[in-house]
Amino acid sequence: MNEIMVPVLLLSILGILFALILAFASKVFFVKVDEKVIQVRNELPGANCGACGFPGCDGLAKAIAEGSAGINSCPVGGADLVGRLAKLMGTEAGEVQRMVACVMCQGDKDLAKEKYIYTGIRDCRVNNSMQGGSKTCAYGCLGCGTCQDVCAFDAIEMINGLAVVNKENCTACNKCIEICPKNLIDLVPYEQTVMVKCKSFAAGNVVKNACKVGCIGCKMCARVYPEAFVIENNLAVLNYKHGLDEDLLLQAADKCPTNAIHPGLLKKMAEKVNEVA
Repeated sequence: MNEIMVPVLLLSILGILFALILAFASKVFFVKVDEKVIQVRNELPGANCGACGFPGCDGLAKAIAEGSAGINSCPVGGADLVGRLAKLMGTEAGEVQRMVACVMCQGDKDLAKEKYIYTGIRDCRVNNSMQGGSKTCAYGCLGCGTCQDVCAFDAIEMINGLAVVNKENCTACNKCIEICPKNLIDLVPYEQTVMVKCKSFAAGNVVKNACKVGCIGCKMCARVYPEAFVIENNLAVLNYKHGLDEDLLLQAADKCPTNAIHPGLLKKMAEKVNEVA
């Protein structure tokens, strides 16, 4: 009996001793946490994507609570989050414009020519390292889906060799923008319907030889709506700002001879272009 009781007693004493040591340590080394940080952290989405520039949601919560970061610093939460944080911090929410990623290219397998057949690793960065990529257009989407791989919100789909963003899922976290070797992905206003879906700076005849839907720098859009469109390095550039006339934007899109400027989804546009071609 003693053989059993002695080790049980020793273990019990050790357990009580360690509990006392832990209790004492918790008092001595206690770090007071700002309740405001906890409240802010509970409001954040918890994606830990790093798009805010801080090391995860914990870092951003601390910065917001301390006043070193704005309540609109999280691109994932959107206007609803800003409203909740404004109420929590006792500040004005202000106007929040939702931004989403957009791949400024529509040269899929049917619309853009291939320079060679790429059979290597399915990574746009690797593809791009080989003579500027497999596309004849030096500026076009390589279609390996690297942007899709880094998207944590299932907002990018590969359609016929082209990356297409589902803006309903996009949180503007910038991950796809940072990883694209062609710098093809931009943030545009969520409400924007008309876009220049091309980033080629090549001359018009070069673009025509490489892609059916590339911008040839004809300046037609700038003639229709000079306040919105400018031609820079053979490429039409649209100024995404508030107050643009939707009718004039649609007129400019309608005048575009290559359908590089257009409203609507890529799939619908690709069907239209293929019918004409």
